[in-house]
Amino acid sequence: MKKRIILFGLLSALVLAWLVFALWPASLDRDWIPEHTVTPRVTFAGDTVVVEGVRDFRFPPGGDPAGTFETRTYDLGRLDSLWYGLSIFHPDGWRGPAHGFFSFGFDDGSYVAVSVEARKEKGEKYGIYRGLLRTFELIYIVGDERDLLLDRAVSRPDDVYLFPVDAPVSGIRDLFVSLLVEADRLGREPAWYNTLTDNCTSRLRDHVNAVAPGMVPPTWKVVFPGYTDELMIGLGRLRGERDLESARRLWRINDRARAAGDSPDFSRAVRDTIPPVR
Repeated sequence: MKKRIILFGLLSALVLAWLVFALWPASLDRDWIPEHTVTPRVTFAGDTVVVEGVRDFRFPPGGDPAGTFETRTYDLGRLDSLWYGLSIFHPDGWRGPAHGFFSFGFDDGSYVAVSVEARKEKGEKYGIYRGLLRTFELIYIVGDERDLLLDRAVSRPDDVYLFPVDAPVSGIRDLFVSLLVEADRLGREPAWYNTLTDNCTSRLRDHVNAVAPGMVPPTWKVVFPGYTDELMIGLGRLRGERDLESARRLWRINDRARAAGDSPDFSRAVRDTIPPVR
């Protein structure tokens, strides 16, 4: 009887701990790192989209991130290209740990990037295992392309790729709208990040499948984003080069990003040696 009581007590404690963990609410009110202090606010009026909180930061090596959050206006009717950014955390090691994001191109040569990230408080560092334990909330960064690409391609040791995506303009538009709607919602209704089930690429997959049902099938490559370029080639979603290794060589942008620096012409420069794909 005593053993049963002890076992019942242990099971009850485990159930209680699980309930506390499962019901612990995400929050908007924390002491966030500077680059995560602002969530986007989005307003739609026909083809016109106004985004408050577009991030334009710089991340100097060894220095503190600094920049501004701006209000920018986008014309959905001028969207004409979609690019998939992929940042490999350990280029000389296992390819799996990585970060994927989208960049949207307009017919005037401008771009805006959207990145799903773990929202960090001051003093926090991202960790794969910590991301399983409701340590981080989710945030959608809507940012200047130089912000997201310069940091990853120059300030960090990552290998960074920018792949042109084969998608109809109507699908690009629907995807952009889907991402912006969710970016705005998370500024009012916070949600938890999870390394395995609710991360950067699983969210992108969900948005793609929401506008093109069944486009991305269930696959382990979403959990290990470093292989999502292989997934996209297998699905026929990359324009131009169809051989994986050739595509990686062609669309690795680190050297071009370093040469372009903080130039206003950055987006054109990082694509300069890429054959036309539109």
